[in-house]
Amino acid sequence: MRRDRALSVRQEAILRLIRSWIIEHGEGPTIRQIGASVGLSSTSSVAYQLAQLEERGLISRTGRDWSSCQLESPKPPRRGLRSR
Repeated sequence: MRRDRALSVRQEAILRLIRSWIIEHGEGPTIRQIGASVGLSSTSSVAYQLAQLEERGLISRTGRDWSSCQLESPKPPRRGLRSR
């Protein structure tokens, strides 16, 4: 899980779209719907961006399709115990 880099503008747009789509439709958008909304014509480019978001732990999917994706609540970074 990588959270060390900031999200790209496109990744932020995809997350906003997924959030609003789930609220409106009850499930995630398809890859083609995401691409059309954020200006990507290649479905493989959309899948790459979704995989990056999944790797960071920001989204997950319950099935094989991306339309089954869910938003994950960000977990606080783990901090080690300090010894005195």
